[in-house]
Amino acid sequence: MKTKLERWIFYSIAAAFFWGTWGVVAKLISDQVSPFKNHLLFSVGMLLTLPLVVKKVRNEKPNRKGIIWGLVAGVLAVTGNVAVYQAFTSGGLAAIVIPVTNLYPLVTIAIALLVFKEKLNWINGIGILVAILAVIMLSGESLLFDNPAAFVKGLGLNSWLLYSFVALFFWGVFSAAQKETTNSISAEWSYVSFIVSSVVIALVFVAAGLVDLNLSAKTLGLGSLAGMLNGLGVLASFAAYNAEGKASKVTTIAGALQPVFTIVLAIIFLNESLSLIESLGIGLAIIGALTLSYES
Repeated sequence: MKTKLERWIFYSIAAAFFWGTWGVVAKLISDQVSPFKNHLLFSVGMLLTLPLVVKKVRNEKPNRKGIIWGLVAGVLAVTGNVAVYQAFTSGGLAAIVIPVTNLYPLVTIAIALLVFKEKLNWINGIGILVAILAVIMLSGESLLFDNPAAFVKGLGLNSWLLYSFVALFFWGVFSAAQKETTNSISAEWSYVSFIVSSVVIALVFVAAGLVDLNLSAKTLGLGSLAGMLNGLGVLASFAAYNAEGKASKVTTIAGALQPVFTIVLAIIFLNESLSLIESLGIGLAIIGALTLSYES
């Protein structure tokens, strides 16, 4: 029988796997949809996963506080997604936007230590440093390593960089909100409240005329599949928090291992190559995850 420690690690890795697989599927239609249409497709995909949690939520009375936090988590996640899109449309370079926004676990870690009063041992501390370095190396953009001077020069105060920091902040708070949600309700009810929030926002996008409903069968199919994968990742992360996983650990492990799965699957199915930086990043991500899972 699995212990709670084993379960939160398993769910954290599962979240990374689903989000990593989502990254591969999302690449196939990334140039065909706006973030608003993308969010609509995500919501449709997540609705298809509801049968997985229906039985549990039927037998459990939800807590109002938990439901509210679940709704808030959905708003935070979507806000971060839209902010990233705004960063790109405002002239942001992927070589800078992606590494910056991928550092969102730092925000979650700060909240976990300062607000949740989580405790980490020195091995976990090393794991966080190693995992964050891995996240940067696995961001898919090598400007930071190929030309550090150009990377730093590109960090001038401008709108797209501000949008990048907005995304970093909201994604980090989103992960903390997930932990707060599961303190009051089950992972399944947390997920349902998240989906409700996501669907409501999608309907607002449609009502505001931000979504072009002219969809090809391919876009609808792949977009919905991406939504399902993204939803399963959210459900797995809720389960990790519910199994007493610390926010500082779950977020960092999932954030570090997600690009590992994306890269490996892209090599297998999209015939992409593996760079030296990515190879080192994969090794560091695994080391970081192992050290973060250590409990004294």
